[in-house]
Amino acid sequence: MPNSHPMAKLKNKLSVILDVVPQGSNIIYVDYPVYNNGGDVLIMKGTEAFFKDNGIHVRARYSAMDIPDQLHIPGDCIIVCHGGGNFGDLYLNHQNLRERIVRDFPNHRIVIMPQTIHFQSEQKANEVAALFNGHPDLHMFVRDTRSYQWAKDKLNQCNITLCPDMAHQLWPLKPTTETVKDVLYFLRTDIETVGGQKKFDDEAHAAHRLDWDTLFTPLEVKGIVYFQKFYRLNKKIGGPLPTRTFWYKYTDHLMNKAVTLFSSYREVRTSRLHGHILACLLDMPHMVIDNSYGKNSQYYNTWTQPNPKARLFNDAPEELEQPS
Repeated sequence: MPNSHPMAKLKNKLSVILDVVPQGSNIIYVDYPVYNNGGDVLIMKGTEAFFKDNGIHVRARYSAMDIPDQLHIPGDCIIVCHGGGNFGDLYLNHQNLRERIVRDFPNHRIVIMPQTIHFQSEQKANEVAALFNGHPDLHMFVRDTRSYQWAKDKLNQCNITLCPDMAHQLWPLKPTTETVKDVLYFLRTDIETVGGQKKFDDEAHAAHRLDWDTLFTPLEVKGIVYFQKFYRLNKKIGGPLPTRTFWYKYTDHLMNKAVTLFSSYREVRTSRLHGHILACLLDMPHMVIDNSYGKNSQYYNTWTQPNPKARLFNDAPEELEQPS
């Protein structure tokens, strides 16, 4: 039966969100992505599908680029913050926006969609904990057991729930082209890359090695940059331009391109969490390689290990395996 598939079960687990964002709720969706990280775009597509499938009414949407400095939110609206892997001190633009929302709206329910948590600074972690614990109606979903334990310890006045990534709402995705190639290496090239990936960097042929920033052509990346300029202009002039409508259509194109790329390969080897999740959604064989702080292995061990078509290359980044 279709509902017995491990990925169908993960999709069903997202219903826990309805405990704090009930069907029919009025919400404001904050911090949706306007940049070239296809993983966050995949999360956004899953989040919007979840809203639609559950009759949740999105009264306004704001990215980090166009959210007004003076924001009024009706009292009956729940503030829902985009999920992902940017809760912590690696991506401060998004973290600072979440903190601003918590600080500015003490009388609204605030819900943070499934996140991975990672702080390098204990001082910053304690500052965030003090702020979040002071909010009377803050609910946070986390994507792995390590983040869950951190949040239960530090954010002990908040409502913390373990939940899969929002992209699972898209299950199942259908392949969009014939499988004609062997192995795709979808490997990180950013600050989360780790030494354990080197084996795959060395064996990957350049023609079959991609990341989000190389999947999209220079012209497509230029299009994203232009959208960012329009978003900033829209904020400056007060928001009359339909930037979000056109951006969402553009992201449909970007996601279709990612699905077509993956569909054309027999197997994927990836150090991108959403390379792993996209392969799961397409029900295709793939290998998961860890990132710099264990996000991918944590996610695999928490949620996707039952999927027979996914396998983990390593339980932890290479440097974490060295004897102390």
